[in-house]
Parts: sequence; C-alpha cells; structure tokens
Amino acid sequence: MDTPHQPATLRTLLTLAWPIVVSRASQTVIGLSDTLMVAHLGAAALAATATGGMNAFTLLIMPMGITFIVSSFASQLFGKGDVAGARRYGWYGLLVAVGTMGLCLVSWPFIDEALSLFSYTDEVRGLMSLYLRIRLISGGAAIGMEALANYYGGLGRTRPGMAANVAAMVLNVLGNWVLIDGHLGAPALGVTGAAWASTLSTVIAFAGFFVYFWREGRPEARAKLERTEFLRMLRFGFPSGINWLFEFGAFVFFANVVVAGLGTAALAAMNSVMSLNSASFMPAFGLASAGAILVGQSIGAGRKDEVPGVVGLTVKATLVWQGSVGLLCLLLPAVLIAPFATGEGGAEVAVIGARMLMISAAWQLFDAVNNAVAEALRGAGDTFFPMVARIALAWLVFVPGSYFTVRYLGWGDVGATSWLVAYLGLLSLVVTLRFRAGSWRNVELVQGDLPAH
Repeated sequence: MDTPHQPATLRTLLTLAWPIVVSRASQTVIGLSDTLMVAHLGAAALAATATGGMNAFTLLIMPMGITFIVSSFASQLFGKGDVAGARRYGWYGLLVAVGTMGLCLVSWPFIDEALSLFSYTDEVRGLMSLYLRIRLISGGAAIGMEALANYYGGLGRTRPGMAANVAAMVLNVLGNWVLIDGHLGAPALGVTGAAWASTLSTVIAFAGFFVYFWREGRPEARAKLERTEFLRMLRFGFPSGINWLFEFGAFVFFANVVVAGLGTAALAAMNSVMSLNSASFMPAFGLASAGAILVGQSIGAGRKDEVPGVVGLTVKATLVWQGSVGLLCLLLPAVLIAPFATGEGGAEVAVIGARMLMISAAWQLFDAVNNAVAEALRGAGDTFFPMVARIALAWLVFVPGSYFTVRYLGWGDVGATSWLVAYLGLLSLVVTLRFRAGSWRNVELVQGDLPAH
C-alpha cells in the first residue's frame, strides 16, 4: 500500500532511487552499446553514431524536460492524498508524447540541410543522416516512457519505469548484435542497424508500459481530463523543457562546432568521454530525481520545513557517487577509453580521450551538487529562474568562452574540456544560492481549488 508521505531518510531515498538509477543506467547502456558496437567499423561510424544519438536527443530534450514536471505534480498531489488527480498527469504527459511524435515527423525533410551547417566529413554526414531518420521514428515512444515513469515516480513507485527501461536495454543490445554485423541470418547494416535496434526496442518497451498503465487504471479510464490542468502543467513544464533544450543545445554547438573543428578523432573522443560520463550522470540524476519526489511529497503534505533536510541528504549521496566515478576517470583514463579506441584512427582517439577523461574528473563534484539542487527546485515547481540561469551561463559564458579559446587561442581539446568544468562549477553555485534564498517556498504548483474527481 502506498503511503502519502515518506520520511526523508537515506534508506527511503535509496529505496526510491535504485530503480531510477537502474532505469537511467539502462538508458546509458543503450547509448554505450550503440557506440561500442559500431566502434570497430572505424572513427567515422563511431562519430556518426555517437553524435547522431546526441543530435536526436536534442529534438527530444524539450518535451522530455516538460514530462519531468509530471513527477512534480504527481508527487505533490499524492502527498495531498489525491491519487486520481495524480493519474491525470500521467495522461497529460502522454499528450506531450503525441505532440513530440508530430515534431519528429515534421523534422524529417530538414535533417540533411541541418547537418550541412556543420563541419562533418561527407562520410560522417551521410551515416548520421540515416541514423537520425531511423531514430526519430521512436521519438514519441521515448517521451511516452518518460511521462509514465515520471507519473509512477511521483507516487513513489519507481519500479514500473525501471522495468520498461531494462526491457528496452535488453532488446537494444540484442538488436545491435543481430543488425550491426549481421547475425542469425540478418543483413549487416552497420550504423543503420544500431539505429533500428534502438528504435524498435524503444517502441516495444513503450507499448508494454502503456498497456500496464491502461490496465491498472481501467476503473478510472473515463475520468475527465481538465484543459486548465494540462495548460497549468505546460506553464510549469515549458521552462523546464526550454531549460534542457537550450542547455543541451549549447553542448550540441560545443560538440558540432567547437570540438568538430578539431577533427574527427577529437569529435569521436569527446563523444566517447560523454558516453562514459553518462554512466556517472544518469545514476546521479536518478538519486536527484528520488530526492525531488520526496521534496514534492513533503510539500504536498504541508511539510516544507523538511525540504532542506531532503536536499542535504540528496547532495551527500550524489557527491559520494560522482566523486567515486571522478576518481576512476583520474586514475584509469586509458583503461576506460580503450573500448572506444578501436578501428581506424583508434590510437589518436585513445590519446585525446584519455586526456579529456582526466580533466572530466574535475566536474563530477560540481555536477553532483547541480543535479541534486536543481531537481529539488523542479520538485517544488521553481522552474523559471533555473531556466534563465542555465541559458545565460550556457550561451553567454560557456559557448563564447569555449569557442574563443579553442578557435583563437589554440587551447585544443584541453581548453574545450576545461570550459565544461567551469560551466558546471558556476551552475552549481547559482542553483545552490537560489535554493538557499527560499523562493521555492512561495511557489504554488498545485492549486487547491481545482475540480476533484
């Protein structure tokens, strides 16, 4: 039986967090398996797959950010004891997924034109175009999985989302094995095989998750959805989505312009490093998301004074995890980058990637604080200020700073990676000051006069 309020202890945090960590780790394995399993095809295939996955994610990042607010509404309504009201936000999240699928289809005719703006080689550009077209077929399904996982997470039920993501991971790895090099009688499709494996696994996993959601709520299937509620969710969700879009867009510019200008080996190395660091980020983000659930439930239960303790506990847990990963990056960079440094150009990728990994160790602690505090603000409904702060730091500091130092001062891959450290350090400071200012206490996410069902 679910309880409307869960006390903020380390055990409670970890109980909520471990399925989210497994879910995010599963998503990480999907990205890693795509890049690792095409790495033997050469640097061009590796660059096209890793960067293509990042570019596909760029189109999905804003609707994904919007669906994160589903957890905030669901957790606060659950804290109030309104389980039926929380379920409606699962449906609102699915409406966002439908809109996302439309966006993916509309973007198809512009893929080649968009890729021509960047300094890819013809081989990388051609492979990436095919990869993107296939991956976008599953865009709506990917957002639908996020929406449902956030709904169940808000209720303190993080295992259904975990089950869906683990299923997608297993299907993806199996599909890569069958389709990239051609096993079990299948054709060897290379990069496009990786794309089809990711697309089919996402669609199948979402279909199963949706059936679970539908069957569980059949007695309430005719509950009327409220347009005012949906618009209110978008009001708070859009700043979160725009925040993720522009911040991630800055990273895309960084990879496609700043790093790509250093050559294919540097681009492959940077994307390999980011794939490895997702093994640190995703579990930390899972811990932070669990903290945000406890924040929302505490606010919904009228216990705002418990929130700082929840945030402090979450920060400590994420610091332990990301600090440990940072230590590995510092001590064993050559070992960690070796699986990516195969095929043509692998030796150069290994040297550059190991250097980048050692520098990346410095941003782990900053990223831990940023993850925990920013998610707590989102759980409280404070989404507008973090959006402004992230966009300003990303596009007024990080992008011009990295571009100038790499292109005009010649700092190369060391300068590029150092700017990531500086950006995350500044961002962690800003969100911490915002939380300590206490403005989140005045945010009214869930209105008390909305109609009950």
